[in-house]
Amino acid sequence: MPVEFLGIAATNDGSETTARSGAAFDPDYTLRLARAHEDHGWDRVLFAYGSGSPDPATAAAFLAARVDRLNILLAHRPNVSYPTFAARSFATLDQISGGRLTVHFITGGNDHEQRREGDTLTKDQRYSRTREYIQIVKRIWTSHEPFDHEGEHYTFHDYVSDVFPVQQPRPGVSFGGSSPAALAAGGAEADIYCLWGEPLAETAQQIEAVRQAAAAAGRREVPRIQVAFRPIIAPTEELAWEKAYRTVGAIRQRRGGDGGFAPENTGSQRLLAIAERGERYDRALWTPTAAATGGAGNSNALVGTPETVAAALLDYYDLGVDIISARGYDLLGDAIDFGRHVIPLVREEVARRDAELAARRAPAAAAG
Repeated sequence: MPVEFLGIAATNDGSETTARSGAAFDPDYTLRLARAHEDHGWDRVLFAYGSGSPDPATAAAFLAARVDRLNILLAHRPNVSYPTFAARSFATLDQISGGRLTVHFITGGNDHEQRREGDTLTKDQRYSRTREYIQIVKRIWTSHEPFDHEGEHYTFHDYVSDVFPVQQPRPGVSFGGSSPAALAAGGAEADIYCLWGEPLAETAQQIEAVRQAAAAAGRREVPRIQVAFRPIIAPTEELAWEKAYRTVGAIRQRRGGDGGFAPENTGSQRLLAIAERGERYDRALWTPTAAATGGAGNSNALVGTPETVAAALLDYYDLGVDIISARGYDLLGDAIDFGRHVIPLVREEVARRDAELAARRAPAAAAG
């Protein structure tokens, strides 16, 4: 099966290791980073969401009109707009991009962060709202006749949009989370289910949980699986590990005394529990970067030469992962290096395996 690569569409050059050099929204840097991804084999980039960050939808529209092939994964939190408004905003962005949009719905795993924008629902209530929100957005994207909706969280009457996506029947829906409430919502509604990078055994368990949730929702097709890592690569293993220890040192220095809090979301709790059990797993998974950030987001690293990291990614591919999310700590330089040195290795091996599989199937097809 084909494999895709997702990078980051940052609007400035700041990261966990380096303070940004300019404004929160730097148009020149945003475009330069996106073109680096487009020119080096990446398939799509993520516009992330933060309560005080530049609006990802506006930034995505800026980028969509200026790059030719790169697909966009737009993060969106349902608490910030009504689904009728969001659905036509997404449809407009899909038009601007020529059908290159996927929407990543974020329920929110931190009560404090949610309350910054007036969201006071509990975590389970937020998942219920997200599920209803996605259902409404999907229907607006595909309905050409007015309809009413009276749900737990939203009520409206006689609504129909006048703008529809380029993609038919609709753009893709991406979703993530590790709690039972997340699995129930995402298993029912997601086209792509997003996981943070964990050891292979734990990832296999997570994938099975997603499949079971989809089956429980009555779905025949299960979501595609995306897994996220922070690759740290260098020409030799020794240099890669030196770079890894420099990186985690820079993270700790930047955070100072911050990081003693206990995260609320299940995904971060899982990352910290894995880090407590050990630093190194499987071929290349390294947990101190996750521990240093308090399990914040995509934070487990893959460390080694391009060949080592590519082999590690293929181990996840063998589990059923077909979208790899990756970003380094030097956003621009690492996007170029990963695109030059890792992506071709993974694609070549996947193509070789697919060709072998097709060759094995050919005689049986001819005989049938």
